Amino acid sequence: MAAGPEGAPVGRRVVLGLLGLGAVGVVTGSRIQAWLSSALAPVQLHDPTGLSGLVPLGDTWRYYSVTGPVASRDAASYSLEVSGLVGRPATYSLADLQALPQTSFTDTFQCVTGWRVPDVSWSGVRVADLLEAAAPATDAVGVRFGSFDGTYSVNMTLDQARRSDVIVALTMYGKPVTHAHGGPVRIYSGSMYGYKSTKWLSKIDVTPNNRPGYWEDRGYPLNGIIGE
Repeated sequence: MAAGPEGAPVGRRVVLGLLGLGAVGVVTGSRIQAWLSSALAPVQLHDPTGLSGLVPLGDTWRYYSVTGPVASRDAASYSLEVSGLVGRPATYSLADLQALPQTSFTDTFQCVTGWRVPDVSWSGVRVADLLEAAAPATDAVGVRFGSFDGTYSVNMTLDQARRSDVIVALTMYGKPVTHAHGGPVRIYSGSMYGYKSTKWLSKIDVTPNNRPGYWEDRGYPLNGIIGE
């Protein structure tokens, strides 16, 4: 048995199957990789092992969930809570977020397991603006981003969360963020690996510490900055 990043056993058939797909990609080249990308792209993978990153699909998306299927939320049911060690807690609807000043940029999404997607256009609200509106307390140290999947969370320091490329993303490729990509609202943190970009965002909690999030608690770097 192999072990995934969280230490959970991974079945031998899973490992061999993924390695087999990798071998197919190496042998047959770009056409089969493109087909695999097209075939797998609509699927939301429950992949707590990270082994699907071994499949050589080229520069395209893999779709991960740590909980299995996640129920979607629409404009009527979505809300984002900003709370914790703040002077002005707030709850934002999707319309509220859309009405705030937006920032846009194009970046390369980089997964810690090695795959990447270049030239992804994002737009949304800077987390720094939401934090400024919330007025963090003087003893605040970190920010914890929670997902409405009920399980996933990510930590950042206050300084990291205030970076200009850390946004509450509302659009991707010029369109609303899809459910498969973590919509209607997700975090995108450009200077950090993908596990720091919380999907299905529901909560921003300002904290007195920098307690590890879901993957950090399972061995991923606490920092998460690409190249550090």
